[in-house]
Amino acid sequence: MTDARFAALAGAKVLITGGIGFIGSNLAHRLVAIGADVVLVDSLIPEYGGNLFNIDGLDGKVTVNISDIRDVFSLRYLVQGREIIFNLAGQTSHLDSMNDPNTDLEINCRSQLTLLETCRKHAPQAKIVFASTRQIYGAPDYLPVDEKHLLRPVDVNGINKMAGEWYHILYNNVYGLKATALRLTNTYGPRMRVKDARQTFLGIWLRLACENKPFEVWGGAQLRDFSYVDDTVDAMLLAALTPGCAGHAFNIGGDRTISLKDLADLVIKANGAGTYVAREFPAERKRIDIGDYYADDGFFRKTAGWTPRVPLEEGLKQSIAYYRQHLARYL
Repeated sequence: MTDARFAALAGAKVLITGGIGFIGSNLAHRLVAIGADVVLVDSLIPEYGGNLFNIDGLDGKVTVNISDIRDVFSLRYLVQGREIIFNLAGQTSHLDSMNDPNTDLEINCRSQLTLLETCRKHAPQAKIVFASTRQIYGAPDYLPVDEKHLLRPVDVNGINKMAGEWYHILYNNVYGLKATALRLTNTYGPRMRVKDARQTFLGIWLRLACENKPFEVWGGAQLRDFSYVDDTVDAMLLAALTPGCAGHAFNIGGDRTISLKDLADLVIKANGAGTYVAREFPAERKRIDIGDYYADDGFFRKTAGWTPRVPLEEGLKQSIAYYRQHLARYL
């Protein structure tokens, strides 16, 4: 069931950075169905998740600009006249951020400041929704994690995402840009990157399940929550539509908490077959693993009237069905 409030976005002039990536493209499909005027900007740098097949079926329905958000001259043109900006462009690999911290700084921190400065000068009317991450909390002191929890990132990616988030809140508070940050948990679903683990380990699990190959479960006891991409898109739309969201950072969680071992069992059940191998965490991953994490997202549910609609079992089934049909497009 589609939220009736989304009808207010019909005709809205929207810009999505990272618009050919996983979440951005799902957001684009939804906005086109609503009737919004959508512009997508994406660098299509191979490592960062953009995939032109993600916008299959949107030919002639969206405007696509292949550009890097680090390009201030391109941004100046793109933001003008836009009423809502969903700022999803970013480098998402935690391991890559440790191996190449300067590139992560440029994309996840410096370019965010560039976008906000450009909006301040050329699109002060725009509402901005920033895709932040639960990774900025680091290893939790308590569970579930609410927005009052100390921010203590364990890797370069988390530090830069934290800075990018707070630039948005600062520009809201000082310049009135009406910016909101959503601290996303493990988002999954159709159009996610599955050829490697740069976005999420669950993508690798789904791909190998579709290929009838065993996948690896590192540890297995860690607790996580997972957000199906349609629910994440709902949250972003509501963040843009709800005046009370401006100036705040909100947790976005899933419909339930689950251990990685139990999640692996659900993947096999959803696939109808499959196996996995339990192993210890690789040393390079263990250093930046946060242990258990699941969110208290009651603040956003109360403020925006949001709740997850897609149960984990159903989301996994829909994801596997999508990749069984389109896997070759993602390899």
